[in-house]
Amino acid sequence: MPKQSRNLSVSLAAVILSISGGVEFAAADVTKKIEDALNFYHYGQKGALKFDLNYRWENVNQDQGPLNPLTGLPVKTANANTARLRLGYLTPTWHGVQGYAEYEGNWAMQDDYNNLPPPFIGNNPQYSRVVDPDLSELNQFWLTYAGIPDNLFKIGRQRIKLDDDRFIGNVGWRQMETTYDSVLITHKNQTLFGLVANVGYISSAQMFTGLTERMESPILNVNYKIGDIGNIIGYGYWLNYTEIENYEYSSQTYGLRLACCDKPLASYKISDHFGLAYTAEWGYQSDYGNGPTPYEANRYNFMGGLSAYGVMFQGAVEQLDGTGVNKTFDTPLGTNHAFQGWADLFLVTPANGIRDVFATVMVPFQRGDIVLTGVYHSFSDDTGQFDYGDEWNFQLTKKFGKHYSLLLKYATYNAGADPAYARPSTDTQRLWLQGNVQF
Repeated sequence: MPKQSRNLSVSLAAVILSISGGVEFAAADVTKKIEDALNFYHYGQKGALKFDLNYRWENVNQDQGPLNPLTGLPVKTANANTARLRLGYLTPTWHGVQGYAEYEGNWAMQDDYNNLPPPFIGNNPQYSRVVDPDLSELNQFWLTYAGIPDNLFKIGRQRIKLDDDRFIGNVGWRQMETTYDSVLITHKNQTLFGLVANVGYISSAQMFTGLTERMESPILNVNYKIGDIGNIIGYGYWLNYTEIENYEYSSQTYGLRLACCDKPLASYKISDHFGLAYTAEWGYQSDYGNGPTPYEANRYNFMGGLSAYGVMFQGAVEQLDGTGVNKTFDTPLGTNHAFQGWADLFLVTPANGIRDVFATVMVPFQRGDIVLTGVYHSFSDDTGQFDYGDEWNFQLTKKFGKHYSLLLKYATYNAGADPAYARPSTDTQRLWLQGNVQF
């Protein structure tokens, strides 16, 4: 197993905690001036300039492979020092119409890493992969119309995040995000309390890799809030990729989800100091459109949690079935880093499916401005017969008001006894240090 200095992690955590008080105090006055400078009004309507700067150092250390596809030698430890900048302009509303344009660029200050996922060779195949390419692009460019009560019409290149981002998300963890050239209609029914329906059509996805994938994909998501208990959600996603190299990503997915709650530390209160959190979800997927391989697969997702004096304890299982190559339950437009371990060994479902049994503890400090998270994962195939390995994840976040944050994050994956069934995998450690400024 790769060795990473524990002293480094402890030191970085100490830095985050020790500087928090001074930075928070000094930033208060500066923050107000920046807010005033970035927000403006035109004929009483508010517009804004948007700013998002994200610095990240990511280290990836892998044992015994994977191999450099050009030389056949094991890859070297990766170090990615990157800074991502987003600049946006939000117009004031005029007769119900509003527009937004946003530039996004990522600068690799140290590029000792391979910047593309498999099956691409990437720019530096001698290093482990960190999928944060050095590039810039038009990230968002959209118009909305809100002139019809209870409805919002949105057209153009936009960010789409539905539910927990498992099926349609922006891959927000990576420096470059995924956005969609699409039409999206959001209906919020004021008569039928708590009903929100999203109906849309995606013509292409500008992926976090910098690649554009074309498709003809209607999407439907209907969400009904059941008081304080939670939300019941039904969805259908019909992904039809139109470029031959992406045909295998095509699928149709239907599902039903019951969930409480919409934030990591939120719960359904049963007393002053205790609460419950839960998720029960089932999905069905099969071939669709240009998909050349007939298949059927299911997904199960169950979580139960207890909040006690602000500390959240959760136990969960997520299973994506598979019955062979290209016959697996897949989520090609999902924010997959958030699922099945932060080491990113299972971003693509193995041919025999995957069962992820995991436990999470989240501990907030300073009224939730600091959150310490620990997660343990145990991976197997969808029958539990083959051992894919296990993984530990740890994260420490610190917020300084609404606009500033620091993050320290660590993942260590230990390969199981049956790696041949888990896709090529190896003991892996990832370490991140990140700072963000966002207005």
